[in-house]
Amino acid sequence: MDAARLLHLFLVMLLVLHEAAQSATGVQLQNQTQNQQRQQQQFLSVDYYKRSCPDVEKIVHQVMVQKFREAPVAAAGTLRIFFHDCMVQGCDASVLAASTSRNKAEKDFDINLSLPGDGFDAVMRAKQAVENRCPRTVSCADILAIASRDLIGMIGGPFWPVKKGRKDSYTSYAARVPGNLPSSKNTVSELMHLFSSKGFTTEEMVALAGAHTAGFAHCKEFNDRIYNWKNTSRIDPTMNPLYAANLRLACPRNVDPTIVANLDVTTSKKFDNVYYQNLQKGLGLLSTDQALFNDPQTKPLVNRFAASQEQFFAAFASAMQKLGSIGVKSASQGNIRINCAAFNQ
Repeated sequence: MDAARLLHLFLVMLLVLHEAAQSATGVQLQNQTQNQQRQQQQFLSVDYYKRSCPDVEKIVHQVMVQKFREAPVAAAGTLRIFFHDCMVQGCDASVLAASTSRNKAEKDFDINLSLPGDGFDAVMRAKQAVENRCPRTVSCADILAIASRDLIGMIGGPFWPVKKGRKDSYTSYAARVPGNLPSSKNTVSELMHLFSSKGFTTEEMVALAGAHTAGFAHCKEFNDRIYNWKNTSRIDPTMNPLYAANLRLACPRNVDPTIVANLDVTTSKKFDNVYYQNLQKGLGLLSTDQALFNDPQTKPLVNRFAASQEQFFAAFASAMQKLGSIGVKSASQGNIRINCAAFNQ
């Protein structure tokens, strides 16, 4: 065998070993994260406030009903805030804290600037109502978790029991956000790595993506798909051409950056599995949405959820419970904020 052939085989072996090592590292990281979550969940309980604030879920629900009447967009908005909170240093209400003259908080990092005001308002109102009945007892983190569940139910989504007992963080730093939240520019493999680092399986990742059955995205998040796909001045070939043409009408070049488009073009006001059916037709708004159908690693899951809303709802509810257990703070690691936007003095 000549030297060139030997060198080629050697390089192939190195590549195989590298990929195997990466895969093993990913599995190991996911297992470590899941073990940490199990330990953290030990002090969480559905009945955590049974004695100290037995009506907490009822109080939060009443506030959410009123908020939903005023602004139905609060449903998707509050869920997004909950997701952004949990993915960065855990479910500890750190995303609710406001910046100060001495510190830039998570809320003011670039990717969080589009978090909707109605979502924050929903949580602040609920916190005030709970404080009126149960002073200094229920954390902002728990209220955010309950509010997200209740509002999703109001647009037709599934129910899941919310374990409680989280404490609010003492800190919130914008510098901790990078690398912990998905971007519309991510590949599927990059998304899988990110979610795996938080303890999620690929199935759970695809189920959580189904939250895009409600809500909206700003034009800047998908303009490249309709005007300059990969610097070609063309439309993304995976996007339905008619859909792209309509998006161009909604989002002209150099348009006001506050203009938005619905993530689910078909049933934007309802939580259902139509999001996945849209992906099968090239109607995914963000490149990361459409990539879930185009990538063979996730396409079977998209097809399964598109075919069965029951399976999607079950997977989504389970994934939401896991999301709510990420990095939760115990009594020794956090406290009960009186005002969700400010740390206790």
